[in-house]
Amino acid sequence: MRIKILTLLLTVSLLLPTSALAAASADFADNTVDFNFPETATFHATITSNTEIQSIVLEYGNEQETCGDVVAKAFPQFTPGKSVDAEWTWEMRQSGSLPPGAKLWWRWRVTDANGSETVSETKTAVWLDEVHDWKTLDEGQINFHWYNGNESFARDLLGAAQNGLKFNATQSGLVADAPIDIYIFANTNDLRDAILYEPSWTGGQAFPEQDIVILGISRDDLVWGRDSIVHELTHVLVGHLTFSCLGDVPTWLNEGLAVFSEGELDSASQQQLDDAVKDNTLLSLRSLSAGFSEVSDKAYLSYSQSFSVVKFLVETYGQAKMTELLTALRDGLTIDEALRQTYNFNVEGLEDEWRAAIGAQPRAVSAQPTAQPTPTYVPTIVPVSGSQFTQGATPTAIPTSSSNSQPTPQPTQQNRPPLSLTLALLCFCLIFLLIIGVVILGFIVRRGNQKSGGQNE
Repeated sequence: MRIKILTLLLTVSLLLPTSALAAASADFADNTVDFNFPETATFHATITSNTEIQSIVLEYGNEQETCGDVVAKAFPQFTPGKSVDAEWTWEMRQSGSLPPGAKLWWRWRVTDANGSETVSETKTAVWLDEVHDWKTLDEGQINFHWYNGNESFARDLLGAAQNGLKFNATQSGLVADAPIDIYIFANTNDLRDAILYEPSWTGGQAFPEQDIVILGISRDDLVWGRDSIVHELTHVLVGHLTFSCLGDVPTWLNEGLAVFSEGELDSASQQQLDDAVKDNTLLSLRSLSAGFSEVSDKAYLSYSQSFSVVKFLVETYGQAKMTELLTALRDGLTIDEALRQTYNFNVEGLEDEWRAAIGAQPRAVSAQPTAQPTPTYVPTIVPVSGSQFTQGATPTAIPTSSSNSQPTPQPTQQNRPPLSLTLALLCFCLIFLLIIGVVILGFIVRRGNQKSGGQNE
């Protein structure tokens, strides 16, 4: 019996390829990543094997909520051998910057001359500068990180974050389903130094896919900071509840919920909204589905008006309906479909209801079909003296792309040419065509006469 077993094993070994029997033999030493924050992340490892190494692939990425598994691959250059120093650099200026606090992961996949493949352990590192002495307070679903200011400063802002979570849970039905990391930079200059390609007015941002909020808050900006933390946390909560590869959340709803979570409007913003109602200069709700205007007055009005619409929905129809609306958007419905399913009206119907509720004049009806804009988002602005109003939004995943295309404007009665000018141009064209016809006809007759004369001779 023992001889039969040995014979069977020998037969199997002869049938199997050598690579299937060869044990994974590669070892990994000094498997680390070095940051040149926020420019580059350089991965390197010393890889040794009993057999010549012929292929090295670095698999890497960052932990975030995605529609599917995303694995980036890099192919470092090396000279084949039994001991290889592998290195590859992730250039953030090429791929797009990651948010501070993002968790990077990587592993090496090595194949030797026998075809044996070895995969290293998956390692992680937090994408953050090493210049500042970061401190952390963990409380509930909030991981609070800061480096400038005492613990009293940190607990003040942490308390604002906790209050924001409670308000959203009770008033908007938005609940944190994972820990959220908040990174507080000493000022907006430090913040802008930590992330690439941000405009000079950036004061903060939310990254729902990574559960990260970043803000630049000095000890002199605590009032603005408290509101901004709540604002950005709300974007993370909205992003989590509505995360989907099927649809979008319109900007007026996303920003309206964020401003609503801060409480009532400040006096200046409320006055601007009241004046717009009185002067009939309110913006159409459909136009607020996309990115807000870069003109400061319209931008502030966009946020105030979005707040007012969201407040109307929550106070009139209740928190449960708001959750139902957001869930419908997550499930892939358009905003019009989601509104009809939840409230039995579309965007224009909502605007009509809201205008009537606040005493505004009826919505102007256009003969042209309304364009369906694509939502875009902007970061929180730096606080301006005298105003506590916060502008913020949720950017898409890094790297990201967005469409800036605009619908082709339709001519209106104001920009059409006068009727008299149109008739004059038409007459001119007819006369020009008539002259050309006469010339061509004369040319044909002349050629005919010349041929007739030649035949008579």
